[in-house]
Amino acid sequence: MKILVINGPNLNFLGKRDPSQYGKESLVDLEIFLTKKHPEDKFEFIQSNYEGEIIDKIQKASSFFDGLIINPGGYSHTSVAIRDALEICTIPKIEVHLSNLATREDFRHVSITATACNGYLSGFKFNGYSAAVHLISLIIKQ
Repeated sequence: MKILVINGPNLNFLGKRDPSQYGKESLVDLEIFLTKKHPEDKFEFIQSNYEGEIIDKIQKASSFFDGLIINPGGYSHTSVAIRDALEICTIPKIEVHLSNLATREDFRHVSITATACNGYLSGFKFNGYSAAVHLISLIIKQ
């Protein structure tokens, strides 16, 4: 499978930002983790703090990838535009959050972007991304 992994705003600060919520590893560590855990799959990784850039990648994803993993960061609670792009995207999509949103501030309890995905995972750090790869493969086989 070929999977696009999109990480949204502030995820470039992984390893520096509140390790109790997000872990001590960096975004590069995530790329290494996924590549080693799933050597049979190909990944393209992007991180952007810009909503429009994320939307552009989602809009093109169906033409180049078999699946999409997205951690929209704070945009998951605010971006109708990213949600709309996800809704249009025809490949399997899993939203992932490193921290457990249910234990966080009230405003983080609702993800408007997750409603346009096949499902979402929250609170499993890097393992959530690995689980998303597995789930995408199951969706494709259905």
